[in-house]
Amino acid sequence: MSAVLRPETDVFMSVRQVAEYLHLNEKKIYALVNEGAIPATKVTGKWMFPRELIDRWMLDSSHVGLLTDRLVIACSDDPLLYRIITEFARDTGAHALISYTATGTRLGLDLLQAQRADACGIHWGPASESHTRHPALLRQYSQHHGWVLIRAFRREQGLIVSPPVLNFTQDIDKLFDRQFRWALRQNGAGAQRYLMEMLGKHGLNVSSLKSEVTALSEREAAAAIAMDLADVAPGARSVAAEFGLGLISFGWESFDFVLPRPIWFRRLFQDLIARLRTGQSLELADELTGYDLTDCGQLLWGDD
Repeated sequence: MSAVLRPETDVFMSVRQVAEYLHLNEKKIYALVNEGAIPATKVTGKWMFPRELIDRWMLDSSHVGLLTDRLVIACSDDPLLYRIITEFARDTGAHALISYTATGTRLGLDLLQAQRADACGIHWGPASESHTRHPALLRQYSQHHGWVLIRAFRREQGLIVSPPVLNFTQDIDKLFDRQFRWALRQNGAGAQRYLMEMLGKHGLNVSSLKSEVTALSEREAAAAIAMDLADVAPGARSVAAEFGLGLISFGWESFDFVLPRPIWFRRLFQDLIARLRTGQSLELADELTGYDLTDCGQLLWGDD
């Protein structure tokens, strides 16, 4: 007996229903699920398939994606990337949709997993450990089998501080004193992750700090310091430079793109990488300070 589809009521489809809908056998559906290649969620032990996402998946699978005239990036906050993408969108005009939203690492990956973003920019700890940390982070998502990891750049990360604080001390230990007001980041942000690890090395946690502000981006955290709402915040050297603030460095981190393999080959993404490699972008990176674009565009993981 065939599974009857009720288009107006069946928001989710069963394995049998989605198999009939796509004219595939159920074994193939299970294979696609195991590969993370099809939108699916498990409810009380059964795989269910959101009809809306299945329709979008089918459209985006045609001709390596019918939506090749868009590049939606849900990303960790970064001044260089913001400027490059903003100029890219201006130059492209109405011929394509190119957008950048500063979401933080975890939310960006959640949006990528839900196929509501085309690419995500992540940073998750020291550059020396990114070759293991970033793939390990991606493996927590069921869609990771279809993703690739591409190097954007390395950047310097640390504590953004107001000029008076920088003149007072450059000793990280002293900044943990409760006399200093902190602008912290939301859970799932790469900068917050780096800070939590640094606190752990000192036997502390975020509750040990005098938190005045929770910022949803590094630039929002820097703005809080510039407006004298906070004294210290985790963030990148380039963000500090944008606001005329100081930075006490933790070291360098890797900032990488995560995206589905077909989107890696899209002209818009390849054009973005090409723009990051231009002499103009390198000059801008030098002006902002705290960047290394040596390996920009390098495939790091996922080509298997």
